[in-house]
Amino acid sequence: MKHRRGFNPLQRRSAHRKALHRNMVTSLFRYERIRTTKAKALEIRRTAERLITRAKEDTVHNRRIVAARLYDDAMVAKLFTTISVRMKDRPGGYTRILKLGERKGDAAELVILELVDYKLDTEGSGKKGAKKDKKKAKSKEEKK
Repeated sequence: MKHRRGFNPLQRRSAHRKALHRNMVTSLFRYERIRTTKAKALEIRRTAERLITRAKEDTVHNRRIVAARLYDDAMVAKLFTTISVRMKDRPGGYTRILKLGERKGDAAELVILELVDYKLDTEGSGKKGAKKDKKKAKSKEEKK
């Protein structure tokens, strides 16, 4: 049972756990999508959503609180200028967890933790494929 358990310590000492949260939340804000285990994702989600809620109101106090959690000034700026603006109308639930299956080595459940408004770059991958097709067609013409 999980009664009266405030958080999952993830079998780490407090300093290691704080560093893990800081690094993973920074990566989530930088790439807007990360791949991790389910236990870590559930904990990182709590931290990330609290920071996004803080960033929705751009005050010096909120910036200092967020900057104390994230050591990357560029990510603090991105959080306040782009991510919080996109989430302005949402009352909560800024992240989504997508299940991937189990990891081969230790059978840990893998998930993707992403921001709700994350868009896949499908256009960019289509252009790469088009370039390859053009090169193949060009090489076939040269052989003839």
